[in-house]
Amino acid sequence: MKKTLTIIAGAALLAAAFGTAPATAAAEPRIAAQPVTTIVVQSRDGQNRRVRIHNQTGWTMTHFYASDSRVDDWEEDMLGSGVLANGASVMMNIDDGNGGCLYDFKARFTNGQELTRMRINVCQIADYYYTR
Repeated sequence: MKKTLTIIAGAALLAAAFGTAPATAAAEPRIAAQPVTTIVVQSRDGQNRRVRIHNQTGWTMTHFYASDSRVDDWEEDMLGSGVLANGASVMMNIDDGNGGCLYDFKARFTNGQELTRMRINVCQIADYYYTR
């Protein structure tokens, strides 16, 4: 089983949660996530595997998984108990300590849709966009 992937989201979560949108009873929550306490595991090759995940689908992202492409296991939901609202983004460290750069992403949304993308090179990108 892969080591726990970590979320680098403290400031991003707070910024998304307390953004400039006015708070109303009918407004969709920007983001509702609790910081996840995990053991930080990083590869020693110096590669940056931090990727900002953007949700521009029109729906709230309820789950996000990143799995080393060499492994057949999605592991835990990297959003934890939180969600990623439409229009929001979060910085994630997609590094399980095994030195891989190719990861498979899977996201689930409130409309029931599940999007899976294979072999994303997290060592070469800084942003990943989910769009309609």
